Amino acid sequence: MNKEKQSLILAILILFVIFVIFCNPVAIVGVGQRGVKVTLGRVSPQSYQEGVHFVTPFISKIKVMDVKTQKVNITTEVYTKDIQQARISYVINYNLIPQYAHQMYREVGMDYVDNILMPVVEGNIKDVIGRWNAQDLVANRAAATADILSKLQNQLKSRYINVSSFQIIDIDYSDVFEKAIESKVTAEQEALKAKNKTVQVQEEARQKLISAQAEAQSMKIRATALSQNKALVEYEAVKKWDGKLPEYMLGNSVPFINVSAKK
Repeated sequence: MNKEKQSLILAILILFVIFVIFCNPVAIVGVGQRGVKVTLGRVSPQSYQEGVHFVTPFISKIKVMDVKTQKVNITTEVYTKDIQQARISYVINYNLIPQYAHQMYREVGMDYVDNILMPVVEGNIKDVIGRWNAQDLVANRAAATADILSKLQNQLKSRYINVSSFQIIDIDYSDVFEKAIESKVTAEQEALKAKNKTVQVQEEARQKLISAQAEAQSMKIRATALSQNKALVEYEAVKKWDGKLPEYMLGNSVPFINVSAKK
């Protein structure tokens, strides 16, 4: 009797294992995932969080969708406003908004990256880049990046996708265009150097003119003073005298100085 019971219990366990293996009534939703329960083709009205969930075999099943932040590096070709072709390399971080996993599955399915995310990203990149001239884009990469990120966040939020960051990491133009930009920059630097030299020369000339005008004004004032004051004339003569008397003099007079003898 005991052997019969043991055999019965063993048979039940074997049948249970077979049932679990083939019918799979248990579904596990892992960390960073959400489960979407599908019953006879109908999607559940909510998303299932991490953990163990039971389903009715052959009737219900749970589809698991990843809601963790994903990082994608992509290179795409676009045209600038002045019709220059550029290869834009960028990085985008995004995730499926967890509470809307069931709605994403109902409306789009599992392949929402190719069907929604990338078309919106590519369209916005081409739209924003197409508003900039090639050379200006290089200097305003941050502004273009911020504009693209803002547009992506606004458009994709209503499609159940959150874009946490977007960054342009490289803008590659043709070799011919890059050489043209380099030549232009070099020419602008040389022109600026020449302009600065011209300003320097003009300033030096202006300073010399000011100095000459000041000297002329000073000479005019001194000439006027000398013409009006005889003593000042003699004083200026003394200032210029080196202290030596002339070798030949007529009479006993001392040059430059008017000396009155006392009687």
